[in-house]
Amino acid sequence: MQKISHLTFSMGLLLGFISLRFVFDSNISTDHIFFVPRNAQEGIEPSAQHVPSGENMTTAARPTPRTRVLCWIMTGPMYLESRTRHIRETWAKRCDKTLYMSSAKTDFPTVGLNVSEGRENLYWKTIEAFRYIHRHHMDDADWFLKADDDTFVVVENLRYLLSRFDTEKPWYLGRRFSPFINQGYMSGGAGYVLSKEALRRFIKGFDTGQCTHFSSIEDMALGKCMEMMKVEPADTRDINGGQTFHAFPPDYHLVRQTRRPRPWYLLYDTYEPIEGPGCCADLAVSFHYMLPTDLYVLNYLTYHLRPYGYKYRFNPDEKTNSTSKSP
Repeated sequence: MQKISHLTFSMGLLLGFISLRFVFDSNISTDHIFFVPRNAQEGIEPSAQHVPSGENMTTAARPTPRTRVLCWIMTGPMYLESRTRHIRETWAKRCDKTLYMSSAKTDFPTVGLNVSEGRENLYWKTIEAFRYIHRHHMDDADWFLKADDDTFVVVENLRYLLSRFDTEKPWYLGRRFSPFINQGYMSGGAGYVLSKEALRRFIKGFDTGQCTHFSSIEDMALGKCMEMMKVEPADTRDINGGQTFHAFPPDYHLVRQTRRPRPWYLLYDTYEPIEGPGCCADLAVSFHYMLPTDLYVLNYLTYHLRPYGYKYRFNPDEKTNSTSKSP
């Protein structure tokens, strides 16, 4: 029997759960969402927002000067066909600009960084990638997302989340882990985002010697530099505590496993983790460790599959608690 992927199995469970809720409660509210399309109205059916391109993209989710996102993908020559090509064919095309960072320049195209491949060099690759972006693309975007070549990102949800923050303030967003760094750090696999001011401070940190390559653990080391440069980590959860950035595929978070110790990534969470369906915000941003085939499955489930006749209700006034603070 052909092996069923984690994502396919979990999406089946999720769709069954949604169908049951639709049968028993046709007036299900999603008022708990903290960031929603500004032009969404109660009772609008998904089909009413469908545009000719085949994408369900609301006006608020379209690129604006405030929410321009540059996505850079950490990859390598050995993964261009097996992983990175599928990123390019799915979610990466929705970024305002996408760069593929590798150890070698190719006509894929990739940006060739002067860094050798290998896990021990991931932080060097990150440093050089941000240096390249700071030198060549600082004016092309206001927010800078780093993602791995096995991560899936819902760019519209990311763009709307970022619209709540000021890119000229030193913000740092992602899945916040707590060990090793006083203020915590963002999971590298789940993807993390730097505001324009945060990127400036990151580069300044290395130019002045305040930040150093003290560890090969990329996400933790970057988090230390963020702390040194007084870049504040944002709380990106919804008001019910649902996470938006996820370090594993959906089923790891959605399906609660009661007969096993709590896994490391939940022990690392800064905030009290929620296991099961309440784990994840309705407007989730990212999932990590995605198989190439699952990128296409999740892309379809995100942008095309809809339950017929289901009406969505939104509260556009709900906001994340983080946005009221100034770093």
